[in-house]
Amino acid sequence: MQISINSNQIEHLTTLLKEKAFVLYDTLVEYGHDETEDLSYPPAIVLKPTSVSEISEIMRYCHAEKIPVTPAGARTGLSGGSLPIHGGVLLSMEKFNKILKIDEKNHQVITEPGVITQVLQDTVKEKGLFYPPDPASKGSCFIGGNVSENSGGPKAVKYGVTKDYVLNLEVVLPTGEVIWTGANVLKNATGYNLTQLMVGSEGTLAIITKIVLKLIPHPTHDLLMLVPFFDAQKACEAVAAIFQAGITPSGLEFMERDALIWTKEFMGETSVPVADNHQAHLLIEVDGFDQEQLMLECEKIFAVLENFETDEILFADSEAQKTTLWSLRRKVAEAVKAQSIYKEEDTVVPRFALPELLYQVKEIGKKYGFKSVCYGHAGDGNLHVNIIKGDLSDEFWEKELSLAIREIFTQVIKLGGTISGEHGIGLVQKQYMDIAFPEITLNLMRQIKGVFDPNRILNPGKIF
Repeated sequence: MQISINSNQIEHLTTLLKEKAFVLYDTLVEYGHDETEDLSYPPAIVLKPTSVSEISEIMRYCHAEKIPVTPAGARTGLSGGSLPIHGGVLLSMEKFNKILKIDEKNHQVITEPGVITQVLQDTVKEKGLFYPPDPASKGSCFIGGNVSENSGGPKAVKYGVTKDYVLNLEVVLPTGEVIWTGANVLKNATGYNLTQLMVGSEGTLAIITKIVLKLIPHPTHDLLMLVPFFDAQKACEAVAAIFQAGITPSGLEFMERDALIWTKEFMGETSVPVADNHQAHLLIEVDGFDQEQLMLECEKIFAVLENFETDEILFADSEAQKTTLWSLRRKVAEAVKAQSIYKEEDTVVPRFALPELLYQVKEIGKKYGFKSVCYGHAGDGNLHVNIIKGDLSDEFWEKELSLAIREIFTQVIKLGGTISGEHGIGLVQKQYMDIAFPEITLNLMRQIKGVFDPNRILNPGKIF
């Protein structure tokens, strides 16, 4: 693959896109990073197309010239998926920012990929409809990036992740052709499922230009509680116990002590108490259409929690308090980042194995001498492990830490899990893919990549 791009090629693309092509240094640096650690890979040129035909022409030319193309959305990712590590073209989808149609009769929405997720949610909510997947960055991330990463979020425990709502996609192939991957229907047994193949493919197979999403009626009521535990592993054990009691919360989040304290400090929040003996908290939400039924579910949850040593449960009694509690959870990643250089591992196991996963993470931390701060979507068994650099040497951070991460991922696989629940593999996790899959499986994936992208120009250097 050609790693660079020459001046003639830049001139051709600039002529093609005119005022939508950018080569100034500051712009290249701005688009050369996402939210993954402190990594930076400026492209040679940034293109901001506004039509499918422009993308088609760009891809056709770059395919012929073997120019690397890295698609990018809001660049809020945490696995380096939108970093143009081979230079070339950064193809920004930010101008594809329109909600094209809300089909109230069929509970569907057709959207472009550059729409902010929360904007989409709020817009369909005005029609009484609900798009549940809600990653922590929903106020800034794009729906196209959510599709590319198969994003989840707190609501996934009850409602599922992005893949469960994508019905059909319009995409531009690396060779420039434009296709629809499926049909706007709830059931489809017609050929291979190309739609679901695209979901979670991290921008390596095609450029998504239109998205058809399934919607559901929006719940009218929700109740929220914050539960302090004196033992973090016991908090993890309580997660499975809640489900075993026949309750499916709409949110069930785990926050280790430091995660909550650091976030409180980061936000300047003082109304949520954290006692010296609190080691972890569960944030539990139930939602639905019947307030009395939700109160009964909360009573069942209280009955389950009586079997564990907890402190006084904080029951959110106003919308403002609910907003505060959810803000604390959603700001954890930013708060950790503000504290120290860190690496975040997006582990996931069957939820009954969550206590053992937390134990193994802490044991590996003791072995290698690092501190970790853990939080995540406990109802899904999805634990975000933040390894804190603190006073660790640069040599350890660069050379030995990968051995510790490999041990963590090995334990994850032994527990029946896998190495990413929602952040994707991208750049930073690809060295660990051999833990999750045998070579024959990885080769099948590489062959699929080759069918779609024979010249390997689209988001090269990711996943494999």
